[in-house]
Amino acid sequence: MPDDKELLDTRSSSKMLANRIPMTAATDEAVLEMQSAAVDGEVLQKKPFGFLFWFALSFVGIVLFSAVLANVLPLQNPNFGHFSELNQGPSSAHLLGTDDLGRDLLARLVFGARVSLIVGFLGVAIGLVFGGSAGLISGYRGGRLDIALNAFSFIILAFPAIVAVIAIVTFWGASLFHITIILGIATIPLMYRVIRASSLAFAQRDFVVAAKTMGATNTRIVLREILPNVIPVMVTFSLITVAGLIVIEGTLAFLGLSVALPTPSWGNLINEGSSNDLLSINPLIMLWPAMAMFTLLWSINLIGDRLRQRFDLREGVL
Repeated sequence: MPDDKELLDTRSSSKMLANRIPMTAATDEAVLEMQSAAVDGEVLQKKPFGFLFWFALSFVGIVLFSAVLANVLPLQNPNFGHFSELNQGPSSAHLLGTDDLGRDLLARLVFGARVSLIVGFLGVAIGLVFGGSAGLISGYRGGRLDIALNAFSFIILAFPAIVAVIAIVTFWGASLFHITIILGIATIPLMYRVIRASSLAFAQRDFVVAAKTMGATNTRIVLREILPNVIPVMVTFSLITVAGLIVIEGTLAFLGLSVALPTPSWGNLINEGSSNDLLSINPLIMLWPAMAMFTLLWSINLIGDRLRQRFDLREGVL
């Protein structure tokens, strides 16, 4: 983000260029004023996030709050069947209806959100810890370490991720812990590539060179100079990756390779509702988790996109 001194230097250099080329003076002044206005509008007076951003953030917050506090919320047992209320529609007793075994769909929807959120956020956390740390070091240090890590990341990314995940889950076992670890490992090369590229952009900047000249250690430069500038990219890409992991978990559940029933997850709820001719009898079994997953993915992607627009000056100015 340019400061006032940089803006003044830009104005001065542009005016000097215009003076050397007389026929372009008026044009250069006009362009300079447009750039200054753009910088003032984008940097000094940032646009508000907008209603959709706050709606998406609220929805994600509600889902997180409900999933974390599901045990203390006034919800019914998600695995208890009311056999006298099979395939019931929404009512005061069951706000979202019941499934083919009489289980409350609202309770199963809320408890099922835990699986998606754990896989999404913990998987990305694993990728950030290992891939992000390696990307920061590789982008800053360069040399043989960067070449080796870069080549290794290309090798890992060459394998189709979904095929590898399905194969590993099939042989290792379909449990929440296994799926989270596998998907977390799968995000490591992605996080490495993105954060390495962002670190490279700042490794040769003037403030990093100044820190080296003043005798700052490599650890201090990485943590105090480069990391704060990489965080916006890290956060926005992490949110997009969370959405991707939730989709993969839903795909695995739809294939019967996620957590086993009766433990609910949005993926196996969709799978359950689309099988055994239940779709024509009670489409709500599949409709509610599908709508919840769609809205959550849309919200996470919207939040990430708005944050990227907020912090990426080049998109609005250059």
